[in-house]
Amino acid sequence: EEAASVIRTYEVQFIPGLLQTPAYARTVIKLGYPDVPEEEIERRVQVRMQRQERLTRKGGPRLWAVIDEAALRRPIGGPDIMREQLQHLREAAKLPNITIQVMPFRFGMHAAEGGAFTILRFPESDLSDVVYVEQLWGALYLDKREDVDPYLTAMEQLCVESTTPEGTDEILGEILREI
Repeated sequence: EEAASVIRTYEVQFIPGLLQTPAYARTVIKLGYPDVPEEEIERRVQVRMQRQERLTRKGGPRLWAVIDEAALRRPIGGPDIMREQLQHLREAAKLPNITIQVMPFRFGMHAAEGGAFTILRFPESDLSDVVYVEQLWGALYLDKREDVDPYLTAMEQLCVESTTPEGTDEILGEILREI
């Protein structure tokens, strides 16, 4: 991720880590690691926040996130944390290198029904794209063309079928009014 020039991600259950607020990240990390000491939770939150800093630096990567509406409506951490998180998404979407789209419920089935994934593209032309698929107890990294291509196709389809960035802001506003 550190070397990527473009990060494209689809999330179905949570807000992507690169767009999480500290409170939301803390809640998600505690869900995944309920028996970990508080110091370790805080260390993991800090690492996540440090990863985000790259997005605001000159020459930072382009982030293109498609978030399933379910992740936006799932009240992770309660109303206050979700309100802060959704407002954060609206602000992040204003940055020139960040695009956020929503895969709305009304669309029904779509190209990425199999779950969340991230595609990393690197500035060096001799480096192939890498797909990162997080699983319950580990992660899978794919870099062979025949493994990566279906994910590229699914991401392209998701981007076409999801809201425009303006539509994303409308959905975020609608959900914020409901909280």
